[in-house]
Amino acid sequence: MTRQKPSRRLDFPLFRGLQTRWADNDMYGHMNNVTHYLLFDTAINEWLIERGLLEPLVGGIIGLVVESGCSYHGEAGFPDRITAGVAVERLGSSSVSYRIGLFRNDADTAFADGRFVHVYVDRATRRPVGLSDDWRRTLEEIAQ
Repeated sequence: MTRQKPSRRLDFPLFRGLQTRWADNDMYGHMNNVTHYLLFDTAINEWLIERGLLEPLVGGIIGLVVESGCSYHGEAGFPDRITAGVAVERLGSSSVSYRIGLFRNDADTAFADGRFVHVYVDRATRRPVGLSDDWRRTLEEIAQ
């Protein structure tokens, strides 16, 4: 098995600043594994909300995670500043595959690389809905 090389900042079209918190560290003194997934989700959804695509509390469309993964290349923890690089790998009819790199402080190489697949569904029925032209245009801005 060949190990994936860490991504670099130049691999991403979008960046989101995130701050670690005291509670992010585990008993081993570094960021707990589950925190990486929280950072992935925060980076993606914060951007979607800012762009007016997602209204998590009242919107008719919500995103459900149907697949996720993380490759760990190094450590981070409080009080590090994290930058998340975000890209769209695949844009389906109702799904989006996102790639996320987490960068510690000013490092150029990711300490973790993640993958999230969201299926966008109707809030009430939980059935997939096709992505609108507005969604597609916005997501294509960060597609690779």
